[in-house]
Amino acid sequence: MQFIYIETQQALIDYCQQVSHADILAVDTEFVRTRTLFPNLGLIQAYDGKQLALIDPVACEDLSAFWHLLEDESLCKIIHSCSEDLEVFLHSGNCKPKNMIDSQIIMSFLGHGLSMGYAAMIKHFLDIDVDKSESRTDWMKRPLSSKQLDYAAADVLHLHQISESLLSQVEQAGWLEQAKAETKQQIEKKFKKIDVEALYLDFKQAWKLTPAQLLLLQQLLIWRYQQAVKRNLPLSFVAKDHTLFLIAQRNPDNLGAMAHYDGIDILDIRHKGKAMLAVLREANQLPSEQYPAHITRLDNYPGYKQIFKAFKTYVASLAQEQQLDISVIAGKKQLNQFLSWFWQLNDQHNRPENIELLNGWRGELFADKLKAFAENGFA
Repeated sequence: MQFIYIETQQALIDYCQQVSHADILAVDTEFVRTRTLFPNLGLIQAYDGKQLALIDPVACEDLSAFWHLLEDESLCKIIHSCSEDLEVFLHSGNCKPKNMIDSQIIMSFLGHGLSMGYAAMIKHFLDIDVDKSESRTDWMKRPLSSKQLDYAAADVLHLHQISESLLSQVEQAGWLEQAKAETKQQIEKKFKKIDVEALYLDFKQAWKLTPAQLLLLQQLLIWRYQQAVKRNLPLSFVAKDHTLFLIAQRNPDNLGAMAHYDGIDILDIRHKGKAMLAVLREANQLPSEQYPAHITRLDNYPGYKQIFKAFKTYVASLAQEQQLDISVIAGKKQLNQFLSWFWQLNDQHNRPENIELLNGWRGELFADKLKAFAENGFA
């Protein structure tokens, strides 16, 4: 497979200048994320249809020329399943891509489901079986083998080969702008600053806690996140969810009490017990005015199951009218998000601007109909 391997600053600058006027640039990254919070960038792949490049971020410390390419609004970039790549761009270059479209999102608008893999997509268009044997490789290790490099190069080679067909099909189907908007929304989500004080709202068991216990959970989650960022560790490496839940629920004042809770991770207590007690001591000094509001569990709302079923059926009918699968418009999370907003449950989490069905292309197409259905059907 023909490609250039870039490991000097000047070669990177030259390549980025060369492809800056391309019609479309296929992009991919390889990274390692086994024991870290943030992905470690191991390789960048790019192909404009003429010159395929593998960029070595270990050798090239300054990748600003490539980041500028991603931020160039005049250059269309295509990528597949961009979620983790966006984290790479954010944490390696503080780079927020512009004019980027996700081929996985395109495939969802073309009726192939929300999570079609790269190999299945290439098989669909090119009838090629993509070799995925190097998907678990250590991309930080040097030198990379010729097999690893060929594997990495194939990702952008085939993606660019099908890009024209992808864009043509989604445009003919009438969903090109929506696919672009959906990709942009994914980018905005990744680059939205994390509100550490609101982390408890996404904690699965939070609804079981009283406002006083929620305050403790809130402060423990803030502490865990800050520790994870500081040390670049996965959240669970700092402390497990269940550990934090039990400690917030029981509010212990010594390590001995902590260690005897059923189901608690003893290593969490051994390594972080004192730090967690310090968090509790400070949290217990806070006034009751700072207690978070109780979280209402949505499926405890009267008639929830029947209403959810009717709502999902209605959204499916709207999707069918647009010749889309319901999953493209809304999954269970988005449906529940709308219901919580409509019933004014947990207002601290459900402001209108956060409800996906009321905003963006979904809002333009469906918001008025959904509101009317809700007001008539399950008020």
